[in-house]
Amino acid sequence: MTHLAIRGLSKVYAAQAAPAVDDLDLDIESGSLTALLGPSGCGKTTTMKMIAGLLKPTTGDILFDERSILSIPPERRGAVMVFQNHLLFPYMSIAQNVGYGLKMRRMERAEIDRQVAEMLELVRLPGMEDRRPKELSGGQQQRVALARALVVRPKILLLDEPLSNLDAHLRFEMRDLIRDIQQQMGITTVFVTHDQEEAVVLADKIALIFDGRLQQYDKPLAFYEQPSSRRIAAFFGGVNFFTGTQDGDGFTSTIGRFSVTRDGPADGGILTIRPEDVRLSEDGETNTVSGTIDSQVYVGTHARLRVTVDDHTVNVVADADVMKRYGQGDRITLQFPENKLWILPAE
Repeated sequence: MTHLAIRGLSKVYAAQAAPAVDDLDLDIESGSLTALLGPSGCGKTTTMKMIAGLLKPTTGDILFDERSILSIPPERRGAVMVFQNHLLFPYMSIAQNVGYGLKMRRMERAEIDRQVAEMLELVRLPGMEDRRPKELSGGQQQRVALARALVVRPKILLLDEPLSNLDAHLRFEMRDLIRDIQQQMGITTVFVTHDQEEAVVLADKIALIFDGRLQQYDKPLAFYEQPSSRRIAAFFGGVNFFTGTQDGDGFTSTIGRFSVTRDGPADGGILTIRPEDVRLSEDGETNTVSGTIDSQVYVGTHARLRVTVDDHTVNVVADADVMKRYGQGDRITLQFPENKLWILPAE
């Protein structure tokens, strides 16, 4: 297992005014699974390519177990990258594709065959040795690419949008497979994604990147319950934001005053609560507001409500049976649990 450290990493392209990656610092624990998450063009794949040695940083350093690897050529770094387009050799069998790296290391044929069979078993493709890539589905080809990367026992496994080319069913299946294999082998793994759900389900920690800069590096739950900015909260589906001021254990907002149990930043000026954390109020509860239902949308297991409170909109996710009790235009009272309120820095 390998500890990965990134120190002041930047990449500047001559044709771009702003850096593609700007002064990035990360410590990725040995044996962990980390997501580089962000919208397209934010610098996450550029970062991964610099780790792999496919791009040279403009400034900064990359260290494996406290040793800089910038002067080490890509083929000797021990970092293997799996691309979203598989890049399998079409004229080779599956066994030849998976065993290619071992062949380049001049390993004996019998040992190559043994390790290839072992790896295909691991990625749940036993008996596929003699097939060609064109005979496999997209999901199976992705597994072959993963097996080819794993068979050389890399120090760092790099996955570039590993699920983006798969349909929904295969994404779930491949997601579980990647997690199971990573835990079983204990390989330090970094994967790039723009999908929040994928990052949350797979990763031990998420490095969220906007515009080439690291915004927040934390466990998945923190991005939902303790985002460090309004933009981060919105990226993770937050839509309820109310300006105001904090004083002691209270926050006076544009829709009322609320008790809060979690201290926000000193310059806190925005109160937020996730739609799924807003509750329908029971009699006698505190932290309540009343409003009018503007719209209701049935989404199978739940319903989405838009409620107008003092000219402001509160978005609510509730059990689907709420639609049996209330209709559009009805008055409704909402409760904001103290432990679900979070205060963000003022903009």
